This record gives sequence, C-alpha cells and structure tokens, in this order.
Amino acid sequence: MRIPESIDVKVALPSKPSNFLDQLRVYIRSRGLAYTTEKTYLHWVQRFIRFNQYQSPKDFNLNDIELFLNHLAQQRFCAPNTQAIALNALIFLYREFLGLNTSGLSFNYAKRKPKLPTVLSKEEAQAIIGKLSGVQQLVTQLLYGSGLRISEALRLRVKDIDFANRGLYVMEAKGDKSRRTLLPDSLITPLKQQIDFVQHTFEADAAVGKAGVFMPDALATKWPKAQYELRWQFLFPSNVYSIDPRSQIERRHHISRDQIQRAINRSVNSLGIHKRVSCHTFRHSFATELLRQGTDIRNIQEILGHTSVETTQIYTHVIGIHERGMRSPVDF
Repeated sequence: MRIPESIDVKVALPSKPSNFLDQLRVYIRSRGLAYTTEKTYLHWVQRFIRFNQYQSPKDFNLNDIELFLNHLAQQRFCAPNTQAIALNALIFLYREFLGLNTSGLSFNYAKRKPKLPTVLSKEEAQAIIGKLSGVQQLVTQLLYGSGLRISEALRLRVKDIDFANRGLYVMEAKGDKSRRTLLPDSLITPLKQQIDFVQHTFEADAAVGKAGVFMPDALATKWPKAQYELRWQFLFPSNVYSIDPRSQIERRHHISRDQIQRAINRSVNSLGIHKRVSCHTFRHSFATELLRQGTDIRNIQEILGHTSVETTQIYTHVIGIHERGMRSPVDF
C-alpha cells in the first residue's frame, strides 16, 4: 500500500502557544502574511537563533543581526537576494514582533549583480510544450499562455476559470494579491475537458468517502460545505491521496510542481535546448512576447501582478537587439 503524501499547508497552532516560534507563527498569521512567507521567516529566524546560540528571547541583540548577515555574505557566500530575504525576516522579528528599534544597522551587503531572466523564443516554447502531454502539457500552456507562476497554476480551482468572459482568476497569489489574466482561446476546450475529469474524480472520491478539498484560511469554518462543491476542487488534482496535517483527513490535493518541472526538463533535453529552463521561464517568456506585440508595460504589470512597474521593466532589456532596429556592422 502506498503511503499517502503530506500536504504542505498551515498546521493548526495552540490557542495559547508557549513556544517562542509558535508565538511568532501566530503573530505572522495575525498579520495576514502568506504561508510561504511564514515558512521563509521561520527558517531564517531559526538559523539566526542557532548561529547566535540563543537560549532565551532576552538574549536577542541588534548587533547580532550585523554579525549574521556579514557571515552569510562573507563565509557562506550567499546570493544578494538570499541576504535580503534573511534581513527582511530579522527586521520583521525585531521591529514588528519584538517591538525593538532597528535603526542604525550597518553591515556589508553582498554585491548584487545584474541578472536578466532567461526567455524562450516562441518557437522554442512551442517545441517544448509540443513534447509534453496530458496534464503536464496543459499546466505548461497556462504558464506560457497566461503568465502564471507554477504555484498559481497548481492552486487553480474550477471556479477560477471564467469561460464566458475569457478570463482566468488568480486568487491570493504572491503578496496575498489576486488578479485577472488572459485565458487563451486555444485552451478553452482542453480546460473544459479537464474540468470534466475533475468532476469524475470528485464523484469517485465521494463514492469511497474521500471527497472534499483543502480550503484556505478560515473558509472551511465559514463555508463548511464548500469543500464538497465541484467549483472549489483543484483544477489539477493529484492521482494519490494526501494527509491534511491539520485534521489528519486523507483526501486529494493538487499535483506537485516537481512533476511539471521534471517533464519540462525531459522535453528540453530531448530537444537539445541549452538554456536553463524552469517553470518560471515560461512566465518570463509570456511577458516578453507581450512586449514584442507592443502591449503597454502597465498592462503587463497588472497581468503579472507586479507591485512596481520597475519589476516589469526588466523585460524591456530582454527584447532582442534586432527588434530595436540595430544591426551588427558585420552583417552589412
């Protein structure tokens, strides 16, 4: 018998937590931060505590942040983004949770090197997708056709597909923001077929007493029957049951991102494409293609869900040089 997988969701905490890290978790959730942020902050706080060998919250010292960040940059050779994430976690710990003044911090920033995203040409993207099949192909088509992050694609529910208005809703994505993006016309029929598959799977689960789906935040309490409705089911359900760590209920979750990434890797290798291609590469390629079409950068910002247009502007540096009207003198 196959052991059920574990679902990566928020675990219930004691109503009156005595453990320091549990108290921090409760505070993070009270601020409404995303679960991925919660895990990231807890990771860096734990590393910080171990590095300084703290025994009590009374041991926390502001100067220790400088020592830790310098250690990451100079001894651990961490990337600038990694150091910045650690800093955000510790600033949140000191200023927000402990209520301490964090002004006057001084440390050596890891040198930030300019980095352009890898993008695929339209022909490369279509060739990779063409080598895929089934659910792996459909998910990748959504990454490329709608500009989704892999986590956003896998968390889609039946209700998020708006066929009538040709739209796709991304709910509570990065930064706890929701947005509407494109629904490619070519994916309407495959998505309707996928929803039919979800319905058949849902009915089969109900027949063996394993119907229901994970509901975010407090919705399971607010709408207790919603988990048994088709519209709330994941669009890409897993082919195995999983254990919900909060309730210990065995039921079906969505497929894993590793399944999609492995399929993409096989396709890329078989085609002899030497670029480093990840699931996120298709989101970069989506934005670049919109720029090539002449789409206003503000519209691209909105569709991608970027807080700042500066984040979106990175794609203006990726557009091919030939498309800017320049030619190499050797070509004359």
